[in-house]
Amino acid sequence: MKTERHNAIRELLSDGPVLNQDELRRKLLRRGIDVTQATLSRDIHDLQLYKGPHGYALPNGGATDDDLPSLDSVFANFGLTVRQAINQLVLRTTTGSAQPVAAALDHEHLPEVLGTIAGDDTILIICQDQKHASRLRQRLESLLEP
Repeated sequence: MKTERHNAIRELLSDGPVLNQDELRRKLLRRGIDVTQATLSRDIHDLQLYKGPHGYALPNGGATDDDLPSLDSVFANFGLTVRQAINQLVLRTTTGSAQPVAAALDHEHLPEVLGTIAGDDTILIICQDQKHASRLRQRLESLLEP
């Protein structure tokens, strides 16, 4: 039932804007899916939906994990340099590429990475300690080599 509900939510959001939870709940009900507000809140969290100026939206524009490019691919195309500062790495990318590169890093669920913050052409990668940062820096540098 949960998978069916999640698929219905994805379809509804791809059909057009859904401004709030109540509207989403009503649209699901029209499809024969009766859901409580608490369950719908959990679904929104599980699907990692975000609410923007036009209502709820799917992360990555609705792209599935299979649609995301590999870390090797984004680094080969957009990565420029990586520098280490104790337990943090600063990764420079081509202009406008930091967001997709950070998304690829996050998608990999690398054990060294605690989190990323992306700007326009720079990503801050926070690791738990210097050892993990060094290991990740070496891996990323190898991906940057032609």
